Amino acid sequence: MTGPIDIHQYLAEFDDIPGTRVYTAKRARQGYHLNQFAMSLMKDENRRRFRANESDYIDEWKVTPAQKQALLARDYNRLLDLGGNIYFLAKLFSTDGISFAQAVSTMTDMSFEDYTRMMISGGRSPEGLRSIREGR
Repeated sequence: MTGPIDIHQYLAEFDDIPGTRVYTAKRARQGYHLNQFAMSLMKDENRRRFRANESDYIDEWKVTPAQKQALLARDYNRLLDLGGNIYFLAKLFSTDGISFAQAVSTMTDMSFEDYTRMMISGGRSPEGLRSIREGR
């Protein structure tokens, strides 16, 4: 029989998955205002205001300077690192007029065409780097 699991040790294992950001309660707390900003883009009036002056519109939200910078740069990987939820960030993709697949392809080292081909043929191979710490 094993003893109780250390929850912090367990959650730290999620950070060892290459290319993946597991959306934990910690990330949810970190990204609360960022995700509220993204959800605001569901309303046409807010999308128009955002498109008219992105920086000013973002300033209306309690996002961190790093989150604002990542929003303006459309650095989706960084936004995920900063607590963004991919499904909430989809409102930003839509506001920009790009598809979910187009946005996600920018999070890889592939062109949209190569990314699309990979996904149509079954996605990433399960072989390869499985641990950041172990380099394998």
